[in-house]
Amino acid sequence: MTIMEPRKHGDASDGTVGGRQTRFEGNLKVTGGATYALEYPLEGLAYAILVQSTIPAGRVISVDAEKALAAPGVLMVLTPDDDLGLLVASDWGGNRPENQPYYPLPRQVQYNGQSIAAVVAESREQAVEAARLICITYEKAPHVASFNDTAAGEGKVMDSLTSGWGDAEAALAAAPVQIEGEYSTPREYHVAMEPHGLTVKWDGDRITVWEPSQWSHGMARSYSEWFGIPYENVRLISPFIGGGFGSKGAALAHGAVAAFAARKLGRPVKLALTRPQNFTNYGGRAATRQRIKIGATEDGILQAIVHRGASETSTYADWPEQTGAATPILYKVENFSSQHRVVPVNAVTPGALRGPGKNPSAFGIESAMEELAYKLGIDPLELRLKNYADHDYQSGKPWSTRRLREALTEGAEAFGWSKRSHEPRSMRDGKTLIGWGIGCGTFPVLQAPSEAMIRILRNGRVEVVSGAIDMGQGTYTILAQTAAEVFGIPVDQVEVHLGDSRLPGSAIAGGSMLAGSILGAVHKAATAARDELIGLALNDEKSPLRDTGANTLTFSGGRIAAPRDQGPSLTLSELMAALGRDEIEILRNTLPEGATAQEQHQAWTSMAKVQGPTMGEYSMHSWCAHFAEVRVDEDFGTVRVSRIVSAFDCGRLYNPRLVESQWRGGIIMGIGQALLEEGLVDQRNGRTVNNNMGDYLVPTNADVPHIEVISVGIPDYGASALGGKGVGEVGIVGVAPAIANAVFHATGKRVRDLPITLEKLI
Repeated sequence: MTIMEPRKHGDASDGTVGGRQTRFEGNLKVTGGATYALEYPLEGLAYAILVQSTIPAGRVISVDAEKALAAPGVLMVLTPDDDLGLLVASDWGGNRPENQPYYPLPRQVQYNGQSIAAVVAESREQAVEAARLICITYEKAPHVASFNDTAAGEGKVMDSLTSGWGDAEAALAAAPVQIEGEYSTPREYHVAMEPHGLTVKWDGDRITVWEPSQWSHGMARSYSEWFGIPYENVRLISPFIGGGFGSKGAALAHGAVAAFAARKLGRPVKLALTRPQNFTNYGGRAATRQRIKIGATEDGILQAIVHRGASETSTYADWPEQTGAATPILYKVENFSSQHRVVPVNAVTPGALRGPGKNPSAFGIESAMEELAYKLGIDPLELRLKNYADHDYQSGKPWSTRRLREALTEGAEAFGWSKRSHEPRSMRDGKTLIGWGIGCGTFPVLQAPSEAMIRILRNGRVEVVSGAIDMGQGTYTILAQTAAEVFGIPVDQVEVHLGDSRLPGSAIAGGSMLAGSILGAVHKAATAARDELIGLALNDEKSPLRDTGANTLTFSGGRIAAPRDQGPSLTLSELMAALGRDEIEILRNTLPEGATAQEQHQAWTSMAKVQGPTMGEYSMHSWCAHFAEVRVDEDFGTVRVSRIVSAFDCGRLYNPRLVESQWRGGIIMGIGQALLEEGLVDQRNGRTVNNNMGDYLVPTNADVPHIEVISVGIPDYGASALGGKGVGEVGIVGVAPAIANAVFHATGKRVRDLPITLEKLI
């Protein structure tokens, strides 16, 4: 359990919902006071190292570990010959096959870099050296390295991702203006600053796991099911996370290996993935390609969109990077057809990376819309406004709130779009070509049940308790602000306890659903605790407020009083002391009344209760519009993003300072996607070539321009109890096409495959 006490910042209004309170844990992080999963000092710690396959497909014939076992300090070597006695855990939806064995160190090799052995030693250095001594014999099999492999094929259609209405093919054929383009994105990786890993310790049949986690309850469920122990016997602790971006929401094979080794040895074990292993032990964003055809009238009214997309997946599981996710909802179109395929390749199963699906989808449709604008000779902003969707044509439902029009117009005004010259290569500064481009983005509102506990203590402090996590997005801070507002106290009077699977249940910190979900539970619990305190204050014979004749109390400025000054005014601590109460504790959740214990467990440990954006009467999404300026050296083809203005509709902002940071972080990742990031695969052996932080390029401070972010949203109480919509993922969506469109405006050259590199421009 972690207790956060914020330093004071500004006036008291900063501590209410909507205030610009600085992050609670920020001071701890910058001063080194935050303890991460791999930093917990445990006595008797042993160290585990993974050994990876060097072939992309085949079978392990034998593992010769004799020399490794004889090496100094080595305690154990695990290979595919060892039966760890584990069972397959539930999937995201809570579905679990019955009594199916789980092999985290499999004999069947399905990709280059797959973990197939582990060494445990007294020190990490000893484990690393011993791992070099292991000799593995393989039986190789044919492999498919990537999309670019001639053996890849077309893959299979995902029926669940096929959608359409009207007669798109006929309307396209009849349209007087048509464009067609193929757009592709490469493999991308999370490259979080904190590598994956864990420290694990057993006490009898109880296990404690210190592991960076975006979902403490869901990951604890996996450990309990792997080892066949009660869920209550697992404690997963994750108070601080050094970046996740979607990669730390599930327990993975290396966790199972470390936990087994710790139990077998009877001592704690630490396992930290190396940087190269962070490219292969879990999946990044899959490579995608999509072909988009658009038909329009000569004045720019869309008549049809025909979309065909595909993404890589592994040979052993289907994970689609949904290229058709944004295409159906960004614009008004009466005839639409979309289909998505997955193409199996010998790689680790892809995973969720910031803005999954919507991100590559937006690159396709926003690039295509720009191409249509140039073919028609229409300003790209005008074309988007002309085809504004008045409702969700895919579901047929009205929007809950949709201020994309305002994002486009206010963003354009702040950017100075009216000064843009339409023709490519028409804006320059000497030898530098200047280009301006637009890219729109969206991300769905996902809703999940959550639970929270509120404690009012005798000393006047209020505790907020939840198993939710904070990976830097500000959970500690906004939960404290919510409680402070309900009780009318300064925010530094609130303590927040997070990041522990033994605490009340919470939604995953993924899909931009955590803030809206957990704030609803905290607000409900805080309001119930306040109501209970009011009842005691008005009815308890020891209360100084009993004889005021009031039927309610006001909470403001850190004091509690009857309305219209009818009687004394007390602080929270004074009232608790007068009542003789040491503590008031209230637990509330946002499940329907009467939910059983089993339903509650299912809600906290699976995605079974998550509701999508169209589950109710409305279609609910966050929206954004990015305006990018690039400067391209005419002689050398180098591209610099020199300015970005982005406008967002994310509903009510619980803390604008933290939201703006999230938006800027997404935009910066979008710059990386547009210009730098690309997983390079050796077609001969399926190996990721640039599997390190030196060769896999991400934006640095020198790559980041001035970024102006604007909120145009209004509260959306259908999306969440307090009116906010997701902010974490939408920021990256649409950035890459905005930059690609700006590059075309600057150079006259359309690059349809990311990243936009020098050799593609020259």
